[in-house]
Amino acid sequence: MPISLETDRLILREFTADDTDHLVALDNDPEVMRFINGGRPTSREAIQERSLPRLLLDHPCWGARGYWAAEDGATGTFLGWFEFRPLQQHSPAVVELGYRLNRTAWGRGWATEGSRALIHKGFTELGVERVTANTMAVNARSRRVMEKSGLSFVRNFTGDWPEAIEGSEHGEVAYELTRTAWEKSR
Repeated sequence: MPISLETDRLILREFTADDTDHLVALDNDPEVMRFINGGRPTSREAIQERSLPRLLLDHPCWGARGYWAAEDGATGTFLGWFEFRPLQQHSPAVVELGYRLNRTAWGRGWATEGSRALIHKGFTELGVERVTANTMAVNARSRRVMEKSGLSFVRNFTGDWPEAIEGSEHGEVAYELTRTAWEKSR
């Protein structure tokens, strides 16, 4: 399985169908899914039919994936995944950054480390001009990762939630980092 990116502690690699059990475990932890769907479990069928095809998609502008499985570089333990995908299939200019990690990986700097590595790769190798990210306004941990990764708060907004979940009444927040701002910060 091709390794897309390595950091001091992380390996980010392409997903395969063999990752189904990891994804089922991740998406069935109520705390991991708290700000995504209110903590409801995700069926194996939903992972296989909806999630996995999205994670395996190659984006035409890169000829590469927009989602990567994250592993502990020392042990090979599955930690979760990172998203760094173009918002338009044929243009790498604007990408969305995201992450979903197992609870055991929380608070250890993995999300920030992986995000910074993807941002660096995006601006230096992939033709990215702007990185965007969003989360629920009440998701303080995710907001902190965005800030530590160099993104700045842009705005509050109200998303269209098919089913309201606890905290959704406070809306969502958008963050971004432009290539120019990133270059100035280095």
